[in-house]
Amino acid sequence: MPRGAGVPRGAAVAEAGRGGRPNGWRALLIAVVLGLAAGPVPLPAAAAPVPVPTPTAASLPGGTASPAATGGPTGTVPPADPAGARGADLYLRNCASCHGPAGQGSQRGPGLVGVGPASVDFQLSTGRMPLEKVAVQPPHRRPAFSAEDIRAIVAHVDSFGGGGPEIPTVSPGDLRTGREVFLANCAACHSAAGVGATLTNGLIAPSLEGSTPLQVAEAVRVGPGLMPAFPETVLQQRELDALASYVQELRGDRLDRGGASLGRLGPTTEGLVAWGVGLLLLVLAARWLGRRADE
Repeated sequence: MPRGAGVPRGAAVAEAGRGGRPNGWRALLIAVVLGLAAGPVPLPAAAAPVPVPTPTAASLPGGTASPAATGGPTGTVPPADPAGARGADLYLRNCASCHGPAGQGSQRGPGLVGVGPASVDFQLSTGRMPLEKVAVQPPHRRPAFSAEDIRAIVAHVDSFGGGGPEIPTVSPGDLRTGREVFLANCAACHSAAGVGATLTNGLIAPSLEGSTPLQVAEAVRVGPGLMPAFPETVLQQRELDALASYVQELRGDRLDRGGASLGRLGPTTEGLVAWGVGLLLLVLAARWLGRRADE
């Protein structure tokens, strides 16, 4: 009889199962022990965030700097110069209709490109511009703008370019020198007393009454109207200071020692007025005495 031939088939299978079970559990236990001894398995480290570079002026379209680079808030524009904006607004509302939006001039007024700050300041500070009404020679009157607004308009017109005389500086000068300069260059038109005179074709040389030293200096350098300009190559700064001081002396009351100025037309006119008034008083006195005698 062969070995094992008498053992039933089911008993052999059961015996094999009992013999293999301890081996499976042992392998599982060994795997668990090895896993604990090895420690936790390290996970792969998370990838570090890639820094995003801040855009610069060169990296933006058109070369425009980013708000962060310029330090300004997002969506804002740096404020414009308030004085420049004020000057442009005043010019467009009061001057551009005659002189053009860019000072190019028109049929109603001359161009302002190249006239210089002194000319604009003179016309505005003496009230000759803007025109109150159309006139060949606008008179000297109260200025229509404040000193601050005049400076703003002067700066705006100067931005048109072209050069021109700058606003001069004036200091106190020698009165004797000023009198000599005035008699040699100004008295022929403005009279020896500075009260003005009539010129040809119905034009006049205006009175200097009310002119400030700066306005006198600006007129000398610019030459408004028919008046010739006297640059520094012709009239030095020392002579200009002396002339402006002498004109202020003419404006004073020290020259009117008799009381009324009578237009400062000269001693002959003043003498005639004195004789006329004296004769009139004599006639009235004689009539009054004659009536008293009749009574």
